[in-house]
Amino acid sequence: MKKSLTIISLAVTMMFSGHAYAQNLDIYKNIEFTMPQVVETSFPAYTVSITQFGGVSGGNVKNTLAFKKAIDDLSKKGGGKLVVPRGMWLTGPIELKSNINLHVEEGAFIIFSKDKNDYPLVDVSFEGLNTTRCQSPISAKNATNIAITGKGVIDGSGDAWRAIKKSKLAESEWKEIVKSGGILSSDGKTWYPSESYKKGFESSSSFNVPDKISKDELNTVKDFLRPVMVSLVGCDKVLLDGPTFQNSPAWNLHPLMCSNLILRNLTVRNPWFSQNGDGVDLESCKNVLIYDNTFDVGDDAICIKSGKNEDGRKRGMPTENVIIKNNIVYHGHGGFVVGSEMSGGARNIHVSDCTFIGTDIGLRFKTTRGRGGIVENIYIKNIDMINIPTQTIGFNMFYEGSSPVLEDGQKQEGNKTPEKVYPVTEETPIFRNIFFKNINAVNSYEAITLFGLSEMNLKNIVIEDSKFDTKKALTIVDADGIQLKNVTLKYTEGTGATVYNSKNINLSTVKFESPIKPYIKVLGNKTKDVTVPKDLLSDKSTVSIGTR
Repeated sequence: MKKSLTIISLAVTMMFSGHAYAQNLDIYKNIEFTMPQVVETSFPAYTVSITQFGGVSGGNVKNTLAFKKAIDDLSKKGGGKLVVPRGMWLTGPIELKSNINLHVEEGAFIIFSKDKNDYPLVDVSFEGLNTTRCQSPISAKNATNIAITGKGVIDGSGDAWRAIKKSKLAESEWKEIVKSGGILSSDGKTWYPSESYKKGFESSSSFNVPDKISKDELNTVKDFLRPVMVSLVGCDKVLLDGPTFQNSPAWNLHPLMCSNLILRNLTVRNPWFSQNGDGVDLESCKNVLIYDNTFDVGDDAICIKSGKNEDGRKRGMPTENVIIKNNIVYHGHGGFVVGSEMSGGARNIHVSDCTFIGTDIGLRFKTTRGRGGIVENIYIKNIDMINIPTQTIGFNMFYEGSSPVLEDGQKQEGNKTPEKVYPVTEETPIFRNIFFKNINAVNSYEAITLFGLSEMNLKNIVIEDSKFDTKKALTIVDADGIQLKNVTLKYTEGTGATVYNSKNINLSTVKFESPIKPYIKVLGNKTKDVTVPKDLLSDKSTVSIGTR
């Protein structure tokens, strides 16, 4: 582990749209890698209101043109602040330009139109692939010095875009959604908002991409091509500070190939049943701060990505130099997540002082063969978790796109072909040098699962000074250099630890606490150099060593 970079804490006062703004550098304290200070936004004092350009509140009049006129005016004058005052503001897509701060005042509610005709098809990157989807409600491309600030609410009207599975609703809720219109799947288990959406779903053999029809036919499945709510592509000096972002058609916040990015004091919300309803997906970005936010979403909450398969490897831009501190996640498929689209790699990421309450997985790492990419130098500490229904720490190198908690019709993922020999190529993902410290979990299902690949083991994973109070304890498969230092595993069911086809595994200081007799299974003809606690070795019935 590299020596921590120490930056003296001080407050720097800057002029921010005519107001004093304090920059606190404490966020850089105790970081394990050298990281440049993120360059902050700073705007001219020129301020306008949406009402000056014909904006009408009330939620009945579209303000698309008013937003465009206001942004154009600000841009011509060198930038400034666009104020959205208290009220309900219906609009189509908003495109931000350089040097503009979209300021949504407390009590202001921007709600995006449900009319799909307001969102033309555009070329984008979604789920790591170069593809075509509807234009995002808020977007910026190759802009410099932009912000969305204030304490207002921004709503993407995602309920008009998303399909819903019957298994995710109560019977009364299902009846209401069916009454509202739309169309059902042939088996009656999924509601689609329109025939266009259903056709798009049926035209897709791969996740969310209608690859069974030509590009010329995409307009016929337009409703299926849900946009992310906030799309920021190739932008530098970006600040999101204060608003609530909610009810997105797909992902909520998607910074792609951005730099000098700050996300703070945000509330990010989606219904728990919203498919692809991620909180923030940070993709191929560098020099990023994410702190003091709250997430309650339908998919992964804080997710690190860098492109998928060949598209991601060709882009070749890792997500790097990221600090994530003081965030709360109430619901999501994962609290902090890396992958599964990480083909450009990820490195130099610090995560600390976060709380996960009922996320499907706590700390989640996922990929699969074909991705490629190197994920390394991840430092995670001071994480508290409760009511996690699967793993509190989970590595899955066999991810195929399903949610951690099985839904209707899903099958369990896992280490499907551990014995088959695969060559190591550019398509082989690598996860190494990942460090956990002071991780605490209670009332959860499983403490730790580490599933690597037979041809490319998980390497150098260290977990120390941590306590897990769970139903099940520890599984290690296809891993090399796993150390658990001063770790307590308090569990009630199953085996204390299972180690399969792994080497250089040090469990010597692990405390196994269970009402049943602690038991360790060491299996696989590739397994060697496994160290277990001395007190367990004294009783031969507690350690089983075999080849299968």
